[in-house]
Amino acid sequence: MLSIGARVFSWSVGLGLVMGATGAAEATPSSYTLFESGQVRPLALSPDKQTLFAVNTPDGRLEVYDVTWWGLSHRASIPVGVEPVAVAARSNTEVWVVNHVSDSVSVVYVGTAAPNRVTRTLLVGDEPRDIVFAGPNKNRAFITTAHRGQNIGFDPQLTTPSVGRADVWVFDATNLGAAMGGTPKTVITLFADTPRALATSPDGSKVYAAAHFSGNRTTTIDSVLVAGDTPPPNENYDGVPAPDNPLIVKYDGQHWVDELGAQWDANVKFSLPDKDVFVIDANAATPVQLAGSAGFYTGVGAILYNMIVNPVNGKIYVANTSARNEVRFSGPGVFAESNVNGHFAENNISILHPQSHTVTTHHLNPHLDFDAPFQPLPNEDAELSLALPQGMAISADGTTLYVAALGSDKIGMYDTAALENNAFWPDPAEQLQVSGGGPTAVLLDESRSRLYVMTRFDNAVSILDTSDGDEIQHLAMHNPEPASVTEGRRFLYDATYTSGRGDSACATCHVYGDVDHLAWDLGNPDGDVTIAPGPFKTIFLPDFPIDFHPMKGPMTTQSLRGMANHGAMHWRGDKTSPNFPPNTQPNQGSFDEVMAFKQFNKTFVEVMGRTQEIPATDMQKFTDFVLQMTYPPNPVRNLDNSLTAFQAAGRDLYMNKPATLGMTCNFCHVLDPTGNAQYGVDRPGFFGSDGSYVGTEFVQTMKVPHLRNAYTKIGKFGLPRNSSINPQEDDSFLGDQIRGFGYTHEGSMDSVFGFLSQIGFVEDPVFNPGGLESDTPTERRQVEAFVLAFDSNMAPIVGQQITLTSSNATIVSSRLTLMRTRASAGECDLVVHGPYGGRMRGYLWNGTAFQQDEQAKPTLTDSQLRARATLLLQELTYTCVPPGSGTRVAIDRDLDGTLNGDEC
Repeated sequence: MLSIGARVFSWSVGLGLVMGATGAAEATPSSYTLFESGQVRPLALSPDKQTLFAVNTPDGRLEVYDVTWWGLSHRASIPVGVEPVAVAARSNTEVWVVNHVSDSVSVVYVGTAAPNRVTRTLLVGDEPRDIVFAGPNKNRAFITTAHRGQNIGFDPQLTTPSVGRADVWVFDATNLGAAMGGTPKTVITLFADTPRALATSPDGSKVYAAAHFSGNRTTTIDSVLVAGDTPPPNENYDGVPAPDNPLIVKYDGQHWVDELGAQWDANVKFSLPDKDVFVIDANAATPVQLAGSAGFYTGVGAILYNMIVNPVNGKIYVANTSARNEVRFSGPGVFAESNVNGHFAENNISILHPQSHTVTTHHLNPHLDFDAPFQPLPNEDAELSLALPQGMAISADGTTLYVAALGSDKIGMYDTAALENNAFWPDPAEQLQVSGGGPTAVLLDESRSRLYVMTRFDNAVSILDTSDGDEIQHLAMHNPEPASVTEGRRFLYDATYTSGRGDSACATCHVYGDVDHLAWDLGNPDGDVTIAPGPFKTIFLPDFPIDFHPMKGPMTTQSLRGMANHGAMHWRGDKTSPNFPPNTQPNQGSFDEVMAFKQFNKTFVEVMGRTQEIPATDMQKFTDFVLQMTYPPNPVRNLDNSLTAFQAAGRDLYMNKPATLGMTCNFCHVLDPTGNAQYGVDRPGFFGSDGSYVGTEFVQTMKVPHLRNAYTKIGKFGLPRNSSINPQEDDSFLGDQIRGFGYTHEGSMDSVFGFLSQIGFVEDPVFNPGGLESDTPTERRQVEAFVLAFDSNMAPIVGQQITLTSSNATIVSSRLTLMRTRASAGECDLVVHGPYGGRMRGYLWNGTAFQQDEQAKPTLTDSQLRARATLLLQELTYTCVPPGSGTRVAIDRDLDGTLNGDEC
C-alpha cells in the first residue's frame, strides 16, 4: 500500500512551464457567450389558449405568439434576463419567466391595454430553473434554485454537514413585497442537491419538487483504504500492473458493496437517503414539505429532468436517466468481462404512486438487447430508441403521455395504462419526428389537435398535428448564436447519431455540457500505456511510473465548460495532442485544446457503442462548439467582486504561504485571470490551472485541475481516519448527506477543508514546517473559503438585474449604482430595456452615459434615464450582460450596423 504520506514526502521538483514568445494583443470579447443552460419549461399557453409564450434562451427574450386557427403569429419580443429557461402563465395578461444566469424571475405584462414589458424583477437563489403556480387560487409561485447565491439573504452553510442544497422559493403573486428583489413568503430547503423540475397536483394543493442531480447511492473509497484490493483484473491485457486505484461502491439497502458483493461499510462515514422528489403542502399558511416519509420519494433516478401529473389519477411521471457507474471499464471488453460500453445509462419514465407512496421505473427502450453485438449506423434499434427524455404533456383524460426526447429528435407517445403496467413496446407510429432537432418541451393543445414543441438545436417552435404527426408550422426565433454553436450543438445531444444503440449521448453524463455529479471507472483493460507529455510542476514519486496506465480507476465526470486555454483534458490530461514536444503556450503540444478534444472521438467507440468514430468534419464542429462553453459567475463571491475578510485571508495564504513542502497553492493551481491574454487568445485566464501536470501525486500522474466549480461539489461530509492520510480526522459517522462524491479526481475527499487537512498540507515540524496551522483549523478554513469563492471567467455581477419602477427608486438605487460601477470597470456590459414613446427601447452604458438605440438620439445621463421610470407603465430593467454582448443585447440586435430604433 502506498500512503499519501509517501506520495507527498518523496517528491522532486520537475520541469518548469515552457512559455512561448509574446504574441498578439488581447482578443475582443465575443458578442455571444455560450452558457448552454438547460431549458426546463420553455413553453406555456395562456389559460384561454389564445397566446403561446416561448423563452428565447440565447437571445434573453420572451417571444409572444397569437394562436390562430392556421398556426402561430408572432406578436412581441420582450427582453427579460440572461438565459431564460422556464415560463409560466399566471393569467392571460401576466407571465413569469425564470432567468437561469440572472438569478431572477421576470414578471411580464403581456396584455393589450398597455405596453408589453417587465413590470418587476424578483431576485432569488442561484441558477433558478422551474416555476409553477399553486396553492389558494393558484396565486403562489414556486421556483426552484440552488441553495446559494448573492441574493438569498441567509447563510447557505456551505461547510456544514447534512444541509440540503435545494431550495424552493415561494412568492405570493398578489403581494410581492416592497424589498428590492421582492419578499418571498418562504424559502423551503430540501435535502437534495440542485433542484430542477416542479409539478402540481390536479387541485393545486400539492407541489412536487425534483432534485436534478439526485444520485444513486454510490460513492468512492480512497485508494489508500482500498490498498490494491480491487476486484480483478488488476493488470491490462499486456500484463502491466494497474495502479492501486480507488473503488466505486454502492449501497444495496444494507451494506456498501463492490461489484463482487464485498462489504466496505467501515470506510463510508455517512449515509445517502437518496431523496429524489419532494412533496410540498401548497395550501398551508406557510407552504412546507410534508412531514415524515409522506414528504419525499426515493429511488426515482440519477438525473431527473421534468415531471407532469396525470390529471385523472394523480400519478406523477418523472423523466429521468439512471446510471450504471458501479460497473467498471470501457473499451471492447475482451480482457475483462465487466464493461459499460453501449450500456452506461438507461432512459426512463418513473411513476410515483401517491396512494401507495411507491415508485416504479419504466425503461423507455425495452427493445434493446445490450448483449448483442454493435451494429453500424444507421440501424433499426438506434432509430427506434428514445434518449434524454425532457418535457412532457398529457391528455385531459390522462390516457396519453407525450415525451420530448432531446437526444432523438422525436416526441414519444405513450398509452399511460400500458406504460404503468410495463406493457408497451416502441413503435415508430407512436414516435413523431420533429424538424429542427433537439426537442426540450412539448405542449398539448387538444382543442386544436396540436402539439407545440421547442426545438433547441435551431431555436425554434414547431407545431405538430396530433392526428397524423405532420408538422404544420416551424417558426425560428431570432438567434444570436454563431454558426459554430448551432452546427456543433447536435453532437453533444444526438444519441441516434453518436451512439451505437441510439440511447445515449455525451450529454447523458455531461448534462447540458456540465456534469452528472457521479464518478465512473472507464479504464480500458484492453488499452496500452501511453506517455504523459508534461510539462510537470513537480514529480512526487520519481521511482514510480509517470505515464498513463489504461486502467485509470474511478474519476468524477468533468465539465465541458471552460476548457479553452486550460490545456490537455481529462483528470490525468491523457486527452492531449499527439504533437509534443514542444509543449508551448498558448497552443502547442499539451496546450493545444483543439487537438486534445479531438482525442475524445475514441469515446464514441469505447463508451457509446459506435462501430467507428464520427467523421473528422463532425468532430471539428463538435470541438468548435465545446470550446466556447463558459462557466457561469461564481455565486459565492460578492457582487462587487470583492472578498470577505475571511476569504481575503485565505487568498493571501493561497498565494503566498509555502504550505506544501515549500510550494504555495498557487505554484500548482495557478490563478491568473489574464493568463495568455498577451497572445490574443479568445478566452484568457488561468483559474486554478495553467495546463501543467503533477507527477504521481495520487499514485498516477494528474493534470492540475482548475477550481472554478469547487462550490458545486459541496454536500458529501464524512471521512474515515487514516494515519497516512488524515490523522486529525475525527472519524465520526456523520449521518445523512446529499451526495456520494466530493473533491479530487475520484471524488473521495469530502470537502476542501478535508483535502487541506491531509498530511502534506498541515504543518509538521520535521516534514512540512511551513504548512497550514495544525493546532487550529482557521488557516485551512480561510483557504477553503477562498477556493469556494474562486475567480472565474465571468465576474459575479454578470447576469444580475433589477427593475426600476415609479415607486422603488430609493430601494434599488444602490443596486443600479453597483451595476454601473462594475460595467465601468469592464466586468460586464450594462444594458437597459423599457417602453418609451410607444415602443420597447434599449440603452447601453458606454462608461460615461447611456447610448440610445437610435443613431440620431443623444446619450442620456444616468439620472436622465432613471427619470423616465418615474412615469407609470415605463419601468426600466437594468441587466449586466457578459462583456462584449451589450451592443447586441441593447441597441443592435442583429449586429447589422443599423440600430434597433432605426429599423422600426
